[in-house]
Amino acid sequence: MAAAMAMAALCRRFTGALRVSGALQTSPAACLPGLMLNLFQKNLARVEPLHHLKLLHTTLSQRGLEEFFDDPENWGEKTVKSGDAWNIKQLRGKSSEDLHKLWYVLLKERNMLLTLEQESKRQHRPMPSPERLEKVEKSMKRIDLVVREREDALRLLQTGQEKPVPGEWRQDFLGRTYWYTYKEWPIPWYLNRKYKKRKFFYLPHVNHFIRLRLEKNLRRRARRQNLEKKKQILLEKKFPHLAVKSQSQ
Repeated sequence: MAAAMAMAALCRRFTGALRVSGALQTSPAACLPGLMLNLFQKNLARVEPLHHLKLLHTTLSQRGLEEFFDDPENWGEKTVKSGDAWNIKQLRGKSSEDLHKLWYVLLKERNMLLTLEQESKRQHRPMPSPERLEKVEKSMKRIDLVVREREDALRLLQTGQEKPVPGEWRQDFLGRTYWYTYKEWPIPWYLNRKYKKRKFFYLPHVNHFIRLRLEKNLRRRARRQNLEKKKQILLEKKFPHLAVKSQSQ
């Protein structure tokens, strides 16, 4: 059997070289005697293929639009069990690579839940367990917060600056406070006419208008709070059983 295998390998190499050169048009079996060919075919059936060896590695098959829909097992259910949102302590203990993977997992989950919400609105049906979307959004916000904390800490160690672009709080000529980011100028500030035209102060007569603006903002906030209280009282009158449950909890 070993001799037959060696002869077959030699013939395959020889015929392959001739086929490349174009000098051979016959089959590779023509170079083997009839007796050895029969022996080779009988023993070839006993050879077990090596399934664990692969010359080509492929990734997992990607799903199509099914990624935007919930698990078929949850279709038609009114409530779907889900875990709690990720808290800050859990996220701070993970590496940056794990946070990156978790962000995209939550992003796919959010897209799926948004599709489910839109489909429920189209069919005029309540969305099953709508709190899942809130949990996902909270987790994504906390991941963003943890990543920004790490970036700020690294920036403080490297440059000593808390903000990505250094700056300071300034006031314009109307008394409004805003964050001014430092910029690079080709000439010094005391020679720059464009920079000297900008006023980072306000005159005393502007104080009266600053007070009026603050009163306007306070009135607007008080009006919004009153509207929310009236709406809450109206809902409690319409649904008293729900109001009793919320008070007991």
